Amino acid sequence: MLNAEVAKRRDEAISRGVGMMTQIYADRALNAEVWDIEGNRYIDFAAGIAVVNTGHCHPKVMAAVANQMTKFTHTCHQVMPYENYIRLAERLNEKVPGDFRKKTIFVTTGAEACENAIKIARIATGRNAVIAFGGGFHGRTFMGMSLTGKVEPYKKGFGAMMPDVFHVPFPMEPHGISTKDAMAGIEKLFKADLDPARVAAIIFEPVQGEGGFYPAPTDLVKAIRALCDQHGIVMIADEVQTGFARTGHLFAMEMHGVAADLTTMAKGLAGGLPLAAVTGRAELMDAANPGGLGGTYAGNPLGIAAANAVLDVIEEEDLCARANELGSRLKQRLEALRATTPEIIDIRGPGFMVAVEFGKPGTHEPDAGFTGRVRLEAQKRGLILLTCGVYGNVIRFLAPITIPDAHFAEAMDILEASVAAARQG
Repeated sequence: MLNAEVAKRRDEAISRGVGMMTQIYADRALNAEVWDIEGNRYIDFAAGIAVVNTGHCHPKVMAAVANQMTKFTHTCHQVMPYENYIRLAERLNEKVPGDFRKKTIFVTTGAEACENAIKIARIATGRNAVIAFGGGFHGRTFMGMSLTGKVEPYKKGFGAMMPDVFHVPFPMEPHGISTKDAMAGIEKLFKADLDPARVAAIIFEPVQGEGGFYPAPTDLVKAIRALCDQHGIVMIADEVQTGFARTGHLFAMEMHGVAADLTTMAKGLAGGLPLAAVTGRAELMDAANPGGLGGTYAGNPLGIAAANAVLDVIEEEDLCARANELGSRLKQRLEALRATTPEIIDIRGPGFMVAVEFGKPGTHEPDAGFTGRVRLEAQKRGLILLTCGVYGNVIRFLAPITIPDAHFAEAMDILEASVAAARQG
């Protein structure tokens, strides 16, 4: 079986609305390596978009899922509950930042988590409006799209968005947007369009994912917290991509010494199985009436078992420290590369959530073409990379945090060769 043959079948069978970054069809994977159906081997610096932080097929996660499969795969927790669902909620209530009593709900996707956080904020406050940030990504459902601060490809052609969602600028230092600009955007919104007494929530990513891996400055996070406290607004931290050791902390908000009222999570939570959660202040989480939250597959037993194992692995293998170590090494290699690569305009990101931004030499003008060439050159050499950013000019590095040192070093050599080749072509 060849990739090209399967790609042709895919074009005939699957909606073109489902985007495809590669035409590499996976056959098997282990830790940071993936082999395609033709037997080609790749080092995976995508990790399913920050999902398999603990690596593909981690033995402890696989064993937990296999054990659960011998018992039951589904009952619907709302019909017949199960203890490990409660145990995982207890663990998240303890680990999510915030020195207050917390409760948790489980759903299936990051978009669902964000949707439910908005529902909780609205019913708890009796308000409707939501403030989000330009460049942010919160999912592809209608509320998710509406919260997302990027038109293409997420909103274009889908008609009117959900009402009462407002966007303000997000700090992007390479492009001259500061925390002061972001907060001025909110102030302008309050003066021109929106009574703060109507705002249910402000939602943001501690590090923007699709938007370009721009970290939220601590002064922004503290300013949002103060504004929410002043006006009775619910602060929502979208930790879907930043969670579970990716940033060198279990949750990125730990970097700022500030706690959100609600935290959304998914991706790295269950090591590759679909599971998401909202954890937050108990009084907010209890605002909805029974039946108002949940879903048929919400908190599926296999995902719950995997997530409990993922938390064990993060603790036992000290993956937060490992993320900081790998991120430091990656930044050192990128800084060395910068000396011979004038296209590099910025290197950023906490822990192992690192990005490099490319622009026209001597300027800060984004260069998506060069970025795309780097990605394709790396793919030819056996390294899977992801691009992101409002301008498509950022490469984000999301390898499993469990990647062996030898594979990491190999990937760095491929990256350097790919940048050099992109400069020539």
